Amino acid sequence: MSVIAAPANRSNVSIWVAFVLLILGTIGAYLVVGVNQALLFLIGGALGMTLYHASFGFTSSWRVFIKERRGRGLRAQMIMLALAVLLFFPALGAGELFGNPVKGNVNPVSMSVMIGAFIFGIGMQLGGGCASGTLYTVGAGSARMIVTLIFFCTGSLIATSHIQWWFDLPHFEPISLVKSFGVVPALVLNFVLFAIIAAATVYFEKKRHGQLEVEPQAKQHGWKRFLRGPWPLVWGGIILTLLNFATLALAGRPWGVTSALAVWAAKSASVMGIDVASWAYWQQPANAKALTESLWFDITSMMNFGIMLGALLAASLAGKFAPNFNIPKRSLLAAVIGGLMLGYGARLAYGCNIGAYFSGIASGSLHGWLWLVFAFIGNGIGVKLRPIFFPGERPQPEKLTGC
Repeated sequence: MSVIAAPANRSNVSIWVAFVLLILGTIGAYLVVGVNQALLFLIGGALGMTLYHASFGFTSSWRVFIKERRGRGLRAQMIMLALAVLLFFPALGAGELFGNPVKGNVNPVSMSVMIGAFIFGIGMQLGGGCASGTLYTVGAGSARMIVTLIFFCTGSLIATSHIQWWFDLPHFEPISLVKSFGVVPALVLNFVLFAIIAAATVYFEKKRHGQLEVEPQAKQHGWKRFLRGPWPLVWGGIILTLLNFATLALAGRPWGVTSALAVWAAKSASVMGIDVASWAYWQQPANAKALTESLWFDITSMMNFGIMLGALLAASLAGKFAPNFNIPKRSLLAAVIGGLMLGYGARLAYGCNIGAYFSGIASGSLHGWLWLVFAFIGNGIGVKLRPIFFPGERPQPEKLTGC
C-alpha cells in the first residue's frame, strides 16, 4: 500500500492530537484504575510506535514469503520469538515475575484452533492486516482499515453467539511445553524449531533469488531515525518482545488484542438493544465483568487504544499521516469479508497472531504452534484470492517475442 506524504500542517496537528490524547489517557487510567493500568496504556502506545516505525506486519511478511520467497520478515519473527521464550519460560516456570504471579496464554489443542486459525489466515490477506496490523494502520490513518476493524469486531461478536459449539469439537486439554518438559528442554526444543524455520526461509530465498534480501538503507540516522523511522525489522521484533514481557510483569499475563474487539462489539450491540448478556459466552464471569465494566478497567482495550494513538504519533512524526477515503469497491468488499473472517477466526482459535501465535508460543503453549501451521495455510489461500479483490496483483502475461 503506497503512502502519501502528508502536508506539514496536518502532521503537526496530528502530532499534538496524539500526544495530548496519550497524556490524557495515561492520567485517566491512573486516576480511574491505578498506576499499572496507566503504564499498560503507555506500553500500548510504545507498541503502536514500534509496529509502525518497524512496519512489523505479520500479514505482509507471510505474503512476501508465499509469493516471492523473501524471508526477511519471517526471520525477524523467529528472532522475536526466540528472545520471547528466553524471557518468558523462566518466569512462567517459576509462576512469578518480580514477586507477582504470572500466567501464560495456554489454551486447548483443538479443532476449533485449527479451523479458526485457518479462517483468520485467509482474513489476514483479504482484510489487509492481522490484529495488531489492523490497529496500528487504523491509528496511522488508513481509512480502509477502519472498515476492516469494524467488521473484525462484528465477526468477533457473531462468534461469541455460539462459540461453545466450536469449543466442544474434539480437543485436548491445554498443553504447556514448560510444564511438560521443564524450562531448559522447552527452550531447546523451541530454539531448534525457530532455527529450522529460519533456515528454511534462507534455503528457499537463495534458491529463488540467489542471495538474501538486504535491509533497505535509511535516510534518517540517530535520533531522527528513532523519531521518524523506519526502524530495522529486527529492532522491531526485539522491542515488541520487551514490551510484551513488560505486559506480563504488569498485567500478570502476556499481550493480547482480540478479546477487546469482541467487548467493543458487544457493548455496541447492547446499546442497540441486542441482549448479548443472555448469551452463554457473556455469562462467564470474566466476560460478564468486561461487558458491564467501563473500558477504563479492561487492560486489552486500554492497550489497543494506546496502540492506535502510538501509531498516530509515529505516522505524524514521519510526516505520513494522510487519510485517503477513496477506496476501490473491490478493496472495500475485501475489507468487509476479511474483517469478518479475522474476528470470527480469532475467537475460535483462542486468539490472533498476537494472543495465540506470539504470546501463545512465548507462553510455551502447544496451541500456539498449531495456530502458526494452520494460519500459514490460510494465508496461502488468502494470497491466491487477493487478485480477485486487488486486480493490480494479478500476474501479468508474458509478452511473446519473435525469434
